Amino acid sequence: MALRKKDPDKFDCPDAIAGHGRPDPAAIYAAPGVFGDPRADVDLYGTGTRLNAFEARIAALLGKDAGVFMPSGTMAQQIALRIVADRDGLRTFAAHPTNHLTLHERDGITRLHGLHLVPLASAVTPITLADVRGLAEPVATLLIELPQRELGGLLPAWDELLAMTNLARERGWHVHLDGARLWESAPYYKRSYAQIAALFDSVYVSFYKGIGAIAGAMLCGSQPLIDEARIWQRRHGGNLMALYPYANVAEQSFDARISRMPKYRDAAQWLAELVAAQPGTVRVQPAPPPTNMFHCYLRVPPDVLAQRVTAVARKHGVWTILRTAPTAIDGITKWEISAGDATLALGPKRAQAVLEQLLA
Repeated sequence: MALRKKDPDKFDCPDAIAGHGRPDPAAIYAAPGVFGDPRADVDLYGTGTRLNAFEARIAALLGKDAGVFMPSGTMAQQIALRIVADRDGLRTFAAHPTNHLTLHERDGITRLHGLHLVPLASAVTPITLADVRGLAEPVATLLIELPQRELGGLLPAWDELLAMTNLARERGWHVHLDGARLWESAPYYKRSYAQIAALFDSVYVSFYKGIGAIAGAMLCGSQPLIDEARIWQRRHGGNLMALYPYANVAEQSFDARISRMPKYRDAAQWLAELVAAQPGTVRVQPAPPPTNMFHCYLRVPPDVLAQRVTAVARKHGVWTILRTAPTAIDGITKWEISAGDATLALGPKRAQAVLEQLLA
């Protein structure tokens, strides 16, 4: 079931159960901190006082030599893997079968760069140390996603993660972090971002998911890797004439929300409990959520669910589901939820009333 994002406008529906609420473009660009000094704020083809300071700041936060801001994580990760593949003379990388490059990028990593996935684990189980230890095929890079989105936001235990990355380095592999949701993972590990990123040779982070910016990503790593990544960014068409409409909003959103990650995780936990208690819910995965996201599996038929989404919007002024996904089990639908500012504003009491009508 797909529900158009403009549908909430039909019902005077100002609130939402997940995410950060409906974007207001005028408010985004008028927010304090987005613009201030025209001389510093504006960049030209990747060079600008504020942009480059932001890159250096995020790189330092992650304990890396340098960083480069890019329009998308798709671009950042393909570039990172291409650089390492050329360096090592290997066209293979190891990752979970549901990694973003394979699942959501129209096979770009193969068609554009000639790289091929060596899958680790099954599509429904996380990567383990045993999976890494059992990999016999030569690879240039081991890619690990924290958390694993397609598994509901699962995170490996710290000791398991440490063992996997140590083994990869012993075998001479480059270790890359798909950190699209790294910001949301720190409350679970109770470690700094630099401590987590230290396990990896390169790190990609997103500024539009938990951070809630318009778009934008950053690739961080060694200075030579980032220098070469800037060349590949140009080749990809990502070295835009001006990046400040994205980068400035990314920095402002980062400053506004990075300290709220523990609150988002806590909100996901109480929200997951409420969802799990409803008659129409089969399962919540993982329980309790280690980050701000989780998946719930529903036995409500998609057409009925769509009608209820509309009814809830009319009655409560709360938008619940933008889209669901089918599952391998007939009659069971998957709904992904990520807690954010909208969840905090809604609160448990209103959320329970909404869910009781939605998942009866």
